[in-house]
Amino acid sequence: MGLDIYAGTLTRYYAHNWKSAVQQWAEENGYAFQKITPDGAEVDDEEEMSPAEVQEIVENWRDQILAAITAPGHKPYTPWTEDNEKPYYTDKPDWDAFGAMLLVAACHSYEEPVPDKVEKDWDFMEHPIIARLSEDKERIWSLFRGATLWIPISDAFLFQAPLPTENVAAIGTMGGLKNELKRLNALAWQADENTILSWLDTEGYPVDGSIDLDGQYSKADIPEHTQYSTESLAKFAFSMFWQAIQFAEKHQVPVLLDY
Repeated sequence: MGLDIYAGTLTRYYAHNWKSAVQQWAEENGYAFQKITPDGAEVDDEEEMSPAEVQEIVENWRDQILAAITAPGHKPYTPWTEDNEKPYYTDKPDWDAFGAMLLVAACHSYEEPVPDKVEKDWDFMEHPIIARLSEDKERIWSLFRGATLWIPISDAFLFQAPLPTENVAAIGTMGGLKNELKRLNALAWQADENTILSWLDTEGYPVDGSIDLDGQYSKADIPEHTQYSTESLAKFAFSMFWQAIQFAEKHQVPVLLDY
């Protein structure tokens, strides 16, 4: 399964009223798109609830979460607006680039050299230095603790709670994720905003193939890559996370990982 990053209302997300970067590209270029399961089977259309039903469930979940994390005697957190119409941001770092970003963060946290390359489809959570930071009780990063959702709260903390789907997950906050991204940039690159935004176009995965005029995918004369530049993938993923958090702050919406 691939990895997408999404910033938008949870109503749109759970109502499937959004399109991944791959879906958008396919439609813009006249190609059909079909989701595939890990075993290669096509995903059947599911019987879905109406957007109004989804919104009601999400709003109830939101209110319960905000009540649960509000400290006694403190002013309750302001609920963010949920609907099926607010704009959203999405892009696709995929797992290799996400892992490269974590590897760069871990190496710089412990002042270790960053490996030049990472293997395609590598199991990054098994890398010793990433595992070390994941278990470090003095350095708490939501990105290393399995967070898949960050809610639009400026305070920084991390907690375990059920999602609207009732699956228990690690949930972070927008303030916490923003702090982590700033920390990573300060440790590794000290890049300004324009440079960070440019990485989406200048860094990333090398081309493994091309699409002919008849729409057929071809690997002719283009070797398949089995290794990637660690720094290039890390910057590519970082740029997407940076843009997602900017979008989330502007529109006061959650950020989540879709896979």
